[in-house]
Amino acid sequence: MKTEKEKMLSGELYNAAESELRAERQYARRMTRFFNDSHEESGNIKSSLLKNIFGSTGSNLSIRPPFRCDYGYNIHVGENFYANYDCVFLDVCDIRIGDNCFIAPGVHIYTATHPLDAKERISGAEYGIPVSIGNNVWIGGRSIINPGVHIGNNVVVASGSVVTKDIPDNALVGGNPARIIRWLED
Repeated sequence: MKTEKEKMLSGELYNAAESELRAERQYARRMTRFFNDSHEESGNIKSSLLKNIFGSTGSNLSIRPPFRCDYGYNIHVGENFYANYDCVFLDVCDIRIGDNCFIAPGVHIYTATHPLDAKERISGAEYGIPVSIGNNVWIGGRSIINPGVHIGNNVVVASGSVVTKDIPDNALVGGNPARIIRWLED
C-alpha cells in the first residue's frame, strides 16, 4: 500500500492532511521564512538556504524574497536561475526549470490541483501534475503556469499570461489563456 507522499509524488489522489506531509510543509515554511527574513546582503546564506530547500539547483541561482513553496524538494532549477520578488511555486509534484531562466515578479507555478467532481473535491483529496520549463525561458510578471504544462526552450511568456497548455520551443506567448503571438528566432 502506498503512503500519501508516494501517492502525491506519483500524481494520484492523496490526503494532504497526512502527518508526514504536514510536517514537510511546515519545514518548507520555516525554511522559506528564514530565507524571506534574511538580510539583503546575506547572499551566501540565502543561496545556501535555497539549496537546502530545493531538490536540485545549478551553482548560480538567485531569488528575491518573498518566495513561497509547498515542499521545496520537488523544485529543480538549472544553472543561472533568477526569480524576482513575490513568486509562489506549489510543488506537490516536480517543477523542473532549465538553465538561464528568468522569472519576473509575482509569477505563480502550480502543480497542485483538485478533482472536478464536487464530492471528491469536498473530501479533501487533491493531486498534482508536474510542470517543466525548458532552457532560456523568460516568464513575465504576474503570469500563472498551470499544472501539467510543458514550456519549451527559448520561450517568452508575456506579463499577466495564464498558461494552460504546452508551449513549443521559440514562441512568444501571451494572454488568458496564453496563445502564440509570434515565433522567435532559434
